[in-house]
Amino acid sequence: MKAGHTGIKRLIYATLFSWRGFKAGVQHEAAIRQELVFLLATVLGCLYMGLELWRTLTLVAAVLLVIAVELLNTAIETVVDLVSPEHHPLAGRAKDMGSAAVLCTLIIAAVVFGLVLLRG
Repeated sequence: MKAGHTGIKRLIYATLFSWRGFKAGVQHEAAIRQELVFLLATVLGCLYMGLELWRTLTLVAAVLLVIAVELLNTAIETVVDLVSPEHHPLAGRAKDMGSAAVLCTLIIAAVVFGLVLLRG
């Protein structure tokens, strides 16, 4: 994005770039596609069970958090592969740490699901 873009034009460009990044993540990363299926299942399950709006929003937010961190992890892996195509211990460490971040959000999501669904 050009430095001169401000106001609504900057917002439009930022939204387009974000959408392009999201589409690339969906296209190139099976985990993101799986998490989107889980998001859909979560929404449909909440509707089927007739959960209160706050419970539904909490569960959807937990899944969206996982997807957001998965997108960041994919970005890290992509940049690492671009900068260091051959195996390097630091490249491996960066990828492993991104994966660990995804694992942390999956644990958070599991705890949220457990609390929201079991306490209801």
